[in-house]
Amino acid sequence: MAKAEHSVEVHAPIRQVYDQWTQFEQFPNFMEGVEQVTQLDNKRLHWKARVGGKEQEWDAEITEQLPDQRIAWRSISGDPNAGVVTFHRLSDTTTQVMLQLEYEPQGAVEKAGSALGFLDREVKTDLERFKGLIEHTQEASGGWRGEIEDHPELGTR
Repeated sequence: MAKAEHSVEVHAPIRQVYDQWTQFEQFPNFMEGVEQVTQLDNKRLHWKARVGGKEQEWDAEITEQLPDQRIAWRSISGDPNAGVVTFHRLSDTTTQVMLQLEYEPQGAVEKAGSALGFLDREVKTDLERFKGLIEHTQEASGGWRGEIEDHPELGTR
């Protein structure tokens, strides 16, 4: 598995930062290679992206979502990937966003890209673009404040 972890300080209140991150369909505005994200329901997203020069599609499931704290997900189709983004209040006007991402590179091109640190650089750049977006607009374009908790011991999600 390839892994990347980066954080960025955003000069905006935690609620605004979190609310903007929940606007998944706007991810192509700041995520390199992401062409489209379609929210299927409160827990499922369909992704279209260009990875290693080829188009890929997959579905992801949100496994945990706690307002102003964290959002965790995993792929349920396509190449294996998973991650978590956490939000940390540093002050009334500053929020730290930390993104941890894992994926299983497929094929020679993706494996070479992983070895060269492409994912790591892309995650860092995407977070910087998100920071620029939220600081420039001064408000979130929407937000979902619902909670999702994974309860495998109960056999439900």
